Amino acid sequence: MHKVESAEQLLAGMTRAEKAQLLQWIARDLGDAYPGIESTPGVCGGEARIIRTRIPVWALVQFRKLGASEADILQQYPTLRAEDLTNAWAYYRSHKDEIENQIIENESA
Repeated sequence: MHKVESAEQLLAGMTRAEKAQLLQWIARDLGDAYPGIESTPGVCGGEARIIRTRIPVWALVQFRKLGASEADILQQYPTLRAEDLTNAWAYYRSHKDEIENQIIENESA
């Protein structure tokens, strides 16, 4: 049986309190994971980027700082979805110093 199918069967027999406790464990285990954002050594210098693209979060943040609306950004990057921008902004809020440093480093290069 597949692991996901086994988990579904386990969840079906759990109380709401047990599910909430399990969710807390999963969140703690994931730690610093952000949906839709990944960092891969050797891709975009290992900087956080939108999954399935080579578009770094810092570039989107900088574009926004320069006055671009979300509609402008989505038009400029047609492979992106609104959800990707939401994920990028969430990542930026949690990693502001990291992204600000990447903006400075990349703008001075």
